[in-house]
Amino acid sequence: MTEDSRSFLSRRSMLTLGAGAAAALVASTGTAAAGQPSVPADAELARSLPGGFRSSYAQVNGVRLHYVAGGRGEPLILLPGWPETWWQYRRIMPALAKRYRVIAVDLRGMGGSSKPQGGYDKKTMARDIHELVRALGYRQAHIAGHDIGAMVAFSFAANHPEATKSLTLMDVSHPDESLYQIPMLAPPGQPVHVWWFAFNQVATLPEQLLTGRARFLVDWMFDHLLTDPASIGDRDRALYAAAYDRPDAIRAGNGWYQAFGQDIEDQKAYGKIAAPTLGLASDMNYDYFAAVLPSKAADVRVRRVAGSGHFVAEEQPQTIIDELQAFLG
Repeated sequence: MTEDSRSFLSRRSMLTLGAGAAAALVASTGTAAAGQPSVPADAELARSLPGGFRSSYAQVNGVRLHYVAGGRGEPLILLPGWPETWWQYRRIMPALAKRYRVIAVDLRGMGGSSKPQGGYDKKTMARDIHELVRALGYRQAHIAGHDIGAMVAFSFAANHPEATKSLTLMDVSHPDESLYQIPMLAPPGQPVHVWWFAFNQVATLPEQLLTGRARFLVDWMFDHLLTDPASIGDRDRALYAAAYDRPDAIRAGNGWYQAFGQDIEDQKAYGKIAAPTLGLASDMNYDYFAAVLPSKAADVRVRRVAGSGHFVAEEQPQTIIDELQAFLG
């Protein structure tokens, strides 16, 4: 392994998760999880955003997906990551809705969407989104994702090229064999040890440890993976924590990680992405994106999101808005 590869793995280890959404949880239960303060339902959160956003559901590919849509124009699908929900895009959705029909989706296993026992490989999750696009009456859509959502977005473009108008990856790409090289013990000086990659592989124990205590996990992730931890405040953290406070939500979120082996095998059969591709990377991951994405897409541009940690859409929303608008045209 080269020195650049080791450097990439150190950075990449903090790349992937993301999946919170208290609002979605409350939408399906009407109450907050034990130990968490009451939080608004998805419908109320959606109405709070300028642009006529509304919370809805669709039955596709055997699951019930929750999504929030608003604006007019070509469809732009936003896919969130762990430990967040659709709410992670709240700061960019109103501006983008002036030009596009913005549709932020809770992935299979996330927030207000179904939490089945299986189907967490990214190819199956991409099919969920493809069927949602068709159910909403579109033949093509712009697909953008962050973290786990970026993996699903990549798989969407790889498996449904005819439906992909463009692809945007935020700080994460699709799983590949480099994940097997992440060390169990972090070398001295590595900025972040991605212990959760291994922790989320464990069956049953995470539910036992985290049920009713998800706020501790949410706070740790944001405090360590943001340049400015204050950019995601207490209310938003409470929303995300409530979404991951129940055993079924913890199990489902872990399922995204437990499917990495299948994702890696699936990726081996993918050719280069044909659709125009934009990579938006934080300071810690820009070098990786610039080095790797050209080998994964035929028409790719990479942009640095300066002054941001992993959660780019929340920490530097104006940069994401500007880059998306320039890219999508």
